[in-house]
Amino acid sequence: MSDHYAVLGVRSDASPQAIEAAYRRVTLERGYQDGAWRELRDAYEVLRDPEQRARYDAERDGAGPRVPQKKPRNPIERLFPNLPHGWRVAIDWVVTIAGAVAIVLAIKAWVVNPYRIPSSSMEPTLHCARPAPGCEASTSDRVLANRFIYHFRDPKRGEIVVFKTPPLAKQECGSEGTFVKRLIGLPGEVWEERAGYVFINGRRLFEPYIRSERRDHQTLGLVDIPPHYTSNRIPKGFYLMMGDNRSSSCDSRRWGLVPRKNLIGKVFATYWPPSRISFH
Repeated sequence: MSDHYAVLGVRSDASPQAIEAAYRRVTLERGYQDGAWRELRDAYEVLRDPEQRARYDAERDGAGPRVPQKKPRNPIERLFPNLPHGWRVAIDWVVTIAGAVAIVLAIKAWVVNPYRIPSSSMEPTLHCARPAPGCEASTSDRVLANRFIYHFRDPKRGEIVVFKTPPLAKQECGSEGTFVKRLIGLPGEVWEERAGYVFINGRRLFEPYIRSERRDHQTLGLVDIPPHYTSNRIPKGFYLMMGDNRSSSCDSRRWGLVPRKNLIGKVFATYWPPSRISFH
């Protein structure tokens, strides 16, 4: 490799101004001969930039000041400095993808999680897909549940809630896992159903989400549902859930109250199908 200082005809301690002047002078003297011009240009490009010049001086026969190498910003390069470039790129991609998956799983576990509506118990508020009995749509609704909200406040009446089913649900409904119902009864309240209408503390509950043709005609109290309480007052820490499709909903009237610890989150939006996008 040619000596850049010799090409320009300057000393190794020449100032930037001296390098600029030498470059102009030599350019006029040599003209634009291909080989000489490239050599001259390369020398000037290196010596006019302070960082490149310092690096060149450090490499030039051990002469000039030693310039410390910059530490790589990429943590993979810092951890595996001798690893071939191809391997570093592959590891970088693996770490990036794993991080993205971890973020998605964390969001699903603690922030927001999607759920599909499998049955007609919440019709017509939330649709299930035909040909299942009582379903009004060709595609089941997909909803999003806020999984952290009940860590900061108490559940409210009328909210659509995702929760883990009590043990008796498998026997009574033939399914278990997670259900989606509307929260109707709160702790400390007296709940009753009279000829299909809900009464809370002796007053009829206004329920605009119930269609008349989907209302049942039962008369029940808390003493009539498992585990057959001696009082119609809901115990502390428990909630009564009912579906909007009262005549076809397997809910608290069949398998009992839901403890606070079983509540997963509040349904706040329907995101699929596109024609059903809405907030609750």
